[in-house]
Amino acid sequence: MTLVDHLPALLIIAPLAGAAITFVTERSVDRIVAVLTSIIITLFSGMLLYRVASGGAFRYEIGGWGAPIGIDLVADGPAALFLLLTAVVGTAVTIYATAYFPKDCGTSYGHGLFWTLWLFMWTSLNALFLTGDVFNVYVCLELIGISAVALVTLKGDADALRAGARYLFASMLAAMTYLLGVALLYSSTGQLDMEMLRATLTPDSGAATGLALMVAALVLKTALVPAHFWLPTAHASAPTPVSAALSALVVKASYFAILRLMLSVMPPGFIPGAGTLLGILGSMAIIWGSLQAMRQTRIKQWVAYSTVAQIGYLFIVFPLADSGADVLAAALGGVLLHALSHGLAKTALFLGAGSLMDRFGHNEIARMTGAARTLPVLTATVALAGVTMMGLPPSGGFGSKWQLVSASIGAGQWWWALVLGLGGLLAAAYMFRVLAVLLSDTPTEVRPTHAPVRLEWLPLALAVAALFFVFAAPFVDSLAGISTIMLHAGVTP
Repeated sequence: MTLVDHLPALLIIAPLAGAAITFVTERSVDRIVAVLTSIIITLFSGMLLYRVASGGAFRYEIGGWGAPIGIDLVADGPAALFLLLTAVVGTAVTIYATAYFPKDCGTSYGHGLFWTLWLFMWTSLNALFLTGDVFNVYVCLELIGISAVALVTLKGDADALRAGARYLFASMLAAMTYLLGVALLYSSTGQLDMEMLRATLTPDSGAATGLALMVAALVLKTALVPAHFWLPTAHASAPTPVSAALSALVVKASYFAILRLMLSVMPPGFIPGAGTLLGILGSMAIIWGSLQAMRQTRIKQWVAYSTVAQIGYLFIVFPLADSGADVLAAALGGVLLHALSHGLAKTALFLGAGSLMDRFGHNEIARMTGAARTLPVLTATVALAGVTMMGLPPSGGFGSKWQLVSASIGAGQWWWALVLGLGGLLAAAYMFRVLAVLLSDTPTEVRPTHAPVRLEWLPLALAVAALFFVFAAPFVDSLAGISTIMLHAGVTP
C-alpha cells in the first residue's frame, strides 16, 4: 500500500501527534508545532480529496481487521470535502491564534493549553468525518465535546464558565441520548457498521426508536432550533479563534453524522415524517435565528445567532430526499456547498469581529461607528462575508440556495423555496444593520495596536474565498455523487 492508501489514518494520526507534542514541549515551541501540523493536515486533506475525485470512494480497515470486528474509515466525497474545510479553517484559526494568544499567556488563557486542546479537537473532527461506525461516532462526539467545553472556558471568567457549564450539560444530555439509541439499534440489528446497517436494516420498532434517539441527540449537538439554547453564549464567550472553530466546524460535525444516518443508513421512510420534521425545524431556525440576530447589541452574539439561522439551511435537504435521485443530487450538492461557503464566511466573521473588539476595546455594535475609515480591512471583511450570508452572487451562499430552490421546485415542494427566499431577506436585514454602523460618518477612536497584520488580512482572505466559492459548485456536485448517500439512492458515480 502507498502513502495515499493510508491517508484516512494519517489524517487522524497527524493532529493527534501534534496535540501530544504541544502537551510536552515548551510553550514557545507550541505555536510552531501547531502551524507545521496544520500545514501537514492540509496537504493530506488535499491529497485525499484528489484520491477520491479521481478514484472514487474507498474504505480503510484499521489494523487490517475490517468490520464488524474492527472499525472501517470511509473516505467518500462529502467526507473529503468536510476534511478539506476543516483543514483550511483549522489552518486559518491556528495562524490567527499565534497572534491572538500571547507567547507568555500564563494563567489568563488556560496555562497555555489552547494548542493541545485545539489539535485534540481537530483530531476528533477528522475521525468523525471518516468513521463508518455508529458507536465510533459517539466516541468522536464525546471527544469533540470535552475539548470544545475546555476551549470555551479558557478565559476563566464568570461568563465563560457559565457558558461552558451550559455547553457541557447539553453535550452530556446529547451523548447519553445518542448512546441509548446505539444500544437499541445494536440490540435490534446486531450491527454497528453503517454499510452493514444499510444492507440489513429492516422495519423494526426497536431500530427505528434507536435511530430516532440518535438523530435527536445530534440535533441537540448541532444546535438546531429549538435545541439551540447553548450555542449563542458558548460561541460568544469563547476566545475568538475558538468561536470561529465552533461555528464553522463543530456544529457541522454533528450535522454530518445526521446526514449519514438519515440519507445513507436509513431506507426511505424508515422513520415516517422525520425528514419533514427536520425541514420544519430548519425553517424555524432560519427565521428565528435571523430575527434574534437583528436584536443583538454585541457583535459576537450577533454572529452567533447568525450561525443559528444559517444552520437551518442544511436541513432543507431531508424533506427533499425521497423525491428522486435527481432532486436528492441537487439538494445534497446545495447543502454541501452551503456548509463549505458558510464555514469560510463564518470563520471570517468571527475572526473579524474579534479583531474589531480588540481595536475598539469593547463589543458593542452601536459604539463601532465609522469603522470603515479607521479599520477599512475589517469593515470589508464583514461586508464580503455578509454577501455569502445573504446568498448574493457570486458567493457560495448564492450557489447553494439556488440549488436548494431548484430542488424544492423540482420536487413540487415550493414552500421550502419561499423559506429560502425569506431567509435571504432576513439575512440582508441583520447584515445591513451592522454595516450601517460600520459605514457611518461618525468616527470612533480605536486603540493603537502593534498586532500582526494577519489579524486583519487573514479574515479578509477567507471572506473573499467564500465570495467566489460559487465557481467550485460543479466540483462539489461531482464529489457529492461520489458518496454512500448517492449510492444508497441507486446512483452510480
